[in-house]
Amino acid sequence: MSSTAATAKILLVTGDAAESLEVLYPYQRLREEGYDVHIAAPSRKTLRFVVHDFEEGYDTYTEKPGYSFPADLAFSDVDAGQYAALVIPGGRAPEYLRNDPELRKICKAFFDADKPVAQICHGPLLTAAVGALTGRRVTAYPALELDMQAAGATFQDAEVVVDGTLVSSRAWPDHPVWMREFLAVLRTKAPVA
Repeated sequence: MSSTAATAKILLVTGDAAESLEVLYPYQRLREEGYDVHIAAPSRKTLRFVVHDFEEGYDTYTEKPGYSFPADLAFSDVDAGQYAALVIPGGRAPEYLRNDPELRKICKAFFDADKPVAQICHGPLLTAAVGALTGRRVTAYPALELDMQAAGATFQDAEVVVDGTLVSSRAWPDHPVWMREFLAVLRTKAPVA
C-alpha cells in the first residue's frame, strides 16, 4: 500500500450509546472531504447510538434512542499505523470503552506518533485513560472539567481547543467549528491525495 493511500484513512472509534450526531457528522463530513473513514468498535456489529438533547428544565442533557450503524471492524483488527488520524465521539460510549485494552493501545499509538486526533464531549475520557492529556489544553463536555484537570490537562470551556494535533470540542452544537479546525490540521498533517 502506498503512503498516499494510508494518509487518506481516518479511524473513528465508538460503541453502543455513542451520541448519534457526534459519530455521523464527522463520519459524513470527513468522507465529503475525500477521506476514507472506518468505524471501529469492540466488535464488528450493528451499533446502537443515542441522541442527547438539551431541554429546558433539565439540569443535564436527556437521552433518547438514536440511529443504528454498522462498525467496519473490531478494535482487535485495527492496525493504527494504517490510519492518518483518529476521531473519538462522545456520548456514554467512552465511559466504558476506556476500559478496553485494545482501544487504549490504539489511542496511545496515535498520540505516540503525533497524528491528528479529534475528540468531542465525553471522548476525552478515553484519551485521559491513556495519559495523553497531561500538559495539554482541552475542552470537553463542561461536566468533565474536573476529570480533565485530574488527567493533567488545562480545561477551557470553549467551542474548540486546538493543542498541536489534538482538536477538542464540548458537544454536538460545536460541530461546525470543531470540524473546521480538525480539517485545518488534517490539510497540513494528512492531506487528501
